[in-house]
Amino acid sequence: MASLGPAAAGEQAPGAEAEPGPAGPPPPPSPSSLGPLLPLQREPLYNWQATKASLKERFAFLFNSELLSDVRFVLGKGRGAATAGGPQRIPAHRFVLAAGSAVFDAMFNGGMATTSAEIELPDVEPAAFLALLRFLYSDEVQIGPETVMTTLYTAKKYAVPALEAHCVEFLTKHLRADNAFMLLTQARLFDEPQLASLCLDTIDKSTMDAISAEGFTDIDIDTLCAVLERDTLSIRESRLFGAVVRWAEAECQRQQLPVTFGNKQKVLGKALSLIRFPLMTIEEFAAGPAQSGILSDREVVNLFLHFTVNPKPRVEYIDRPRCCLRGKECCINRFQQVESRWGYSGTSDRIRFTVNRRISIVGFGLYGSIHGPTDYQVNIQIIEYEKKQTLGQNDTGFSCDGTANTFRVMFKEPIEIQPNVCYTACATLKEREDQK
Repeated sequence: MASLGPAAAGEQAPGAEAEPGPAGPPPPPSPSSLGPLLPLQREPLYNWQATKASLKERFAFLFNSELLSDVRFVLGKGRGAATAGGPQRIPAHRFVLAAGSAVFDAMFNGGMATTSAEIELPDVEPAAFLALLRFLYSDEVQIGPETVMTTLYTAKKYAVPALEAHCVEFLTKHLRADNAFMLLTQARLFDEPQLASLCLDTIDKSTMDAISAEGFTDIDIDTLCAVLERDTLSIRESRLFGAVVRWAEAECQRQQLPVTFGNKQKVLGKALSLIRFPLMTIEEFAAGPAQSGILSDREVVNLFLHFTVNPKPRVEYIDRPRCCLRGKECCINRFQQVESRWGYSGTSDRIRFTVNRRISIVGFGLYGSIHGPTDYQVNIQIIEYEKKQTLGQNDTGFSCDGTANTFRVMFKEPIEIQPNVCYTACATLKEREDQK
C-alpha cells in the first residue's frame, strides 16, 4: 500500500522516538509530502458507465458533454449564424463523429487532418449542429419547423443521409398549399428531387391557394419557369397571369428597379413566353394582359386576331390546354370500326350521351379527310341537354393525315360530367371536306 509520506499518519517511523505532546488528531500532511494531484471526479459522474444499460445510452450520455471530449466546435461567429451571447462552443468526440460521417472522418484522419482542439464552423447554425450531433451520438431526431431547413443543410454538408431522410420526411408531412412554393425553392436548392416532386403535385392540386400564399412572390425565376411549364396546373390562365404580374412587381423591388411595364417585362424574361394566352377567353385577355403593358402592341393585336378570326393566325404562345386531372386518361370509342363515310354539309355533328359516374372530358377524337393531309378549323362544345347550357367550348384547329384514325381536339379546361344527366357533344368543322 502506498504511504502518504515518510510516515503514515498515526504511525511512528522506525527508529524514531515519539515526542511528548497533547493528544489529538495528527496534523495534515504538507503539500510537498503528497503524490501527483489527480483530477477530482464529481459525484454524479463517478461510475456513470454502470448506470447505462446499452451502447446507445452510453454514447447519448456523452452528447454535448466535456466528459472525455477531445475537440470543440465554435459556432455562431459567421454571417447569418449569430447567436445571443456570442459564439457557442460545443464539445465533441472525434471517434464518434468520424464513425458517423465521412466528412468528419476526413477532417480528423485524412491526409490533411486538423490537429486543432477548436474548429470554427461559421456557416452552421448551433441548433442544427446540435441536432446533427444528437443523431450521430444517439440516433435520436429532434427537428422542428424552425430548424428543419438548417438541419437538412447541415446533414448534407457532413454527409449524413439518414438524417437528410428524416428532414425530408418531416417536410413532406408538413407540406401544404400555403408553403409549397417555399419548400419547392428549398428542395431545388438542396437537390431533393423527391420533395420537389411532392411540392409540384401539391401546387398542381391547389394552384390558386399556392399562388395566393406569400411564398409565391419569393421564388426565383427558374422555379417560376418550372411551374409555368407544367400542363397540370388547376387554374384559369387569366388568374395565373395575375399572379405572375405580382411576382414581377416583387422581383423589381428585389432588384431595386422601378416597378414599370418595361422592368416587369425585363425581369420576367423567358417566363412571359410560358403563359398560355390562347387559353383565355377574349374577355379575360382584354381585361387583363391586353391592358397590362407587359405585352407589345404587335403581340396584343396578334392575340386578338387569334381570338376573333378564322383561320387563326399562328401566335408565339403555347395553346396546349393545362389538364389538372389525376388518374388514367381513357379514350371511349362509339364504334369498333368505321366502314363507310359521310359527306360534310357544314352542320354540327352531335352525340347525346349520359354516364353512370362522375367523369371529366378533356377533348374529342375527330375524323378527318380521306383525301390526304388537311388542316381544319373546328368548334367543339359540351352542352347540358335539358338546360341548353354550354358547359365548355373551344375554337381551335387540327391537322389530319388522310388515315382512318381519329385526331385529338382538346378543350381549354376539363369539363366535369355528372352521372345520370343528359349531355350533347358537338363538333362543327369550318371547312367543307369529305369526312370519315
